[in-house]
Amino acid sequence: MKRLVALALVALMSSAAHAALDIGERAPDFAIPAALDGKVYKFSLAEALKKGPVVLYFFPAAFSEGCSVEAHEFAEANAQFAALGASVVGVSGDDIDTLSKFSVQSCQSKFPVASDQTQSVMKSFDAVMQTRPEYANRISYVIAPDGSIVYHYMSLNPMKHVEKTLGALRGWQKK
Repeated sequence: MKRLVALALVALMSSAAHAALDIGERAPDFAIPAALDGKVYKFSLAEALKKGPVVLYFFPAAFSEGCSVEAHEFAEANAQFAALGASVVGVSGDDIDTLSKFSVQSCQSKFPVASDQTQSVMKSFDAVMQTRPEYANRISYVIAPDGSIVYHYMSLNPMKHVEKTLGALRGWQKK
């Protein structure tokens, strides 16, 4: 029985590891409600890409421990992303009122977080958590200004997403 459970876990993990858009694919465009510094507006990926690369990260739930840590890490690194010409946006299935508060507290008013309650954006980016489909998986994308995916990183551990996406941006700029 233990072996069967272990095999099932390995199968689940390996399928989750491949559940991301491929490098070079075009990022699906979207426009959804977002909050920055507590103010609600409509975030458009196409508009953000006109200004430079975008780091799009999906997170399961505002104010959960891991998501708060990850948002804090992105907020602390915001100047580094800006120095590379990139902007950051987080997306979850939380309602916009919750994200409005989260944008001030955990995101420190440094980047927007967007509400995808219908999960249409999550689904288009293969970012729905397989084990808990009511939540977004923790996955980060780096998207070039032409709309192509240049990097993705998936891990429920919130600690490496900033480091990995900054490294990918630096590598992309060197090309």
